[in-house]
Amino acid sequence: MGLLVLTMNAMFNFTFSFIICLRVSEQVIVTAYLPVNKDGTPLPVPFHFSFLYRQQQLRLDATQIGKCIFLVVLCIFIAIFDPILLSRFVSHFSGGSDAENPEEEVSPRDMQQMNSKGSRDFCIKNIKLADFGRREIELAEDEMTALMALRKAAQGEKPLAGAKIVGCTHVTAQTAVLFETLVVLGAQCRWAACNIYSTQDEVAAALAEQAFPVFAWKGESEDDFWWCIDRCVNVEGWEPNMILDDGGDMTHWIYKKYPHLFKKVNGIVEESITGIHRLHHLSKAGKLCVPAINVNDSVTKQKFDNLYCCRESILDSLKKTADIMFGGKQVVVCGYGEVGKGCSAALKAMGSVVYVTEIDPICALQACMDGFRLTKLGDVVRQVDMVITCTGNKNVVVREHMDLMKNGCVVCNMGRSNTEIDVSSLRTPELVWQHVRAQVDHIIWPDGRRIVLLAEGRVLNLSSSTVPIYVLSITATTQALALIELFNAPEGRYKQDVYLLPKKLDEYVASLHLHTFDAHLTELTDEQAKYMGLSKNGPFKPSYYR
Repeated sequence: MGLLVLTMNAMFNFTFSFIICLRVSEQVIVTAYLPVNKDGTPLPVPFHFSFLYRQQQLRLDATQIGKCIFLVVLCIFIAIFDPILLSRFVSHFSGGSDAENPEEEVSPRDMQQMNSKGSRDFCIKNIKLADFGRREIELAEDEMTALMALRKAAQGEKPLAGAKIVGCTHVTAQTAVLFETLVVLGAQCRWAACNIYSTQDEVAAALAEQAFPVFAWKGESEDDFWWCIDRCVNVEGWEPNMILDDGGDMTHWIYKKYPHLFKKVNGIVEESITGIHRLHHLSKAGKLCVPAINVNDSVTKQKFDNLYCCRESILDSLKKTADIMFGGKQVVVCGYGEVGKGCSAALKAMGSVVYVTEIDPICALQACMDGFRLTKLGDVVRQVDMVITCTGNKNVVVREHMDLMKNGCVVCNMGRSNTEIDVSSLRTPELVWQHVRAQVDHIIWPDGRRIVLLAEGRVLNLSSSTVPIYVLSITATTQALALIELFNAPEGRYKQDVYLLPKKLDEYVASLHLHTFDAHLTELTDEQAKYMGLSKNGPFKPSYYR
């Protein structure tokens, strides 16, 4: 694979085209990439030509030569009339991004923003990306059939009419489908991102263009992060009555800054294990003043999102960030819950030697019976090539561990919490941080040894890659039904505590996704249902089933 960069130094002194050349046996395929959008988003030109080497003679037909000439002329034309567009294109393909060079641009907080409808109630990176974001959302809708079914069912009634939902989740095409579904169901929503790196700017633009209040962009600072959450909550004449959280940051902020708002809040729906821990702490301290539904421990979240999503996305994320060869690599996976199971299985299938650390003897026994060696991190940290955390806990990998790691060891996190790796301990004068590319930093010790830190210890797959849409459809549908359940529950059904999703709703979420596989459920006979002590329509598992 070779990269040919054509320049016009004499006239303009900047790069104007990229051509990627790939030789396969006796054939050479050339693909050209050009910036064709005024907002600076590069798109591949559907232009390909090939030629064959035969007896050291190059043979091109006239049509292919004509395409090549047209490409060069087009490059020159763009170079003359839109150099800014080209500079953005070059930045994109060189691995840079606006979010990585904040000192070179104006913060979205300092920009005057308005969509085509005249609305200014949002803060995003670039409203001009809305068309591309809308296409991504439409693509996600094709896979998220259950949410689309909820929209169709809501045409006659609005189960969330009167709901005012503040959300703090990842802002991606998948969560945008959830956001817009909640609106179709009758809710008013305001949204912020739960992760400073996971926002898809084009998706945020698409939501803002539809006049949805969204406050998120990729590469937020910590101050930006809390500012965006505050903009969702601190609104004159608008008070939330439902919270949809992923990590507990929205709930934390309201408790800290606006506790009076909980007088009108019907409940909280929390997706992540980190957020659930925070809710249980509030409950034990007697400070949880509204009911909450724990989506993270629902069967549909545990058995599908946590397992299948991570099993597929861990490999993609590691390839995109660190160009890793998996075969023969020694990897330690910290935690053998559903996320750890997915990561371990994927890496083992690719030929990696996988060690597992675990605190729970039941999960530890599962790891052993699945063929993994159970160990302590300190016992293998000197020899492994990768360390992956999947616990939702804090300080799983600390400075003492990282001081012992071999040169080039990759360290990353697949759990929800950004505290699993003690990144703050690495920000000391004797260590040098070297930014390599998007989501990749080298931390260099005085002796020259370095580790490779991915996504600054934040959740890797949503910081550097994407995840399977279909799996997220299951989780998003669970969240929507949990919101409907809490909002419409009669007074007294739920007290000030943390609840699991009713098993009937868990099974309903699964049933909404079966038709995409052309799957057909077997129905119990009356005799069988009576023998099992079940209703023919479910639920088929007890409430404690996980």
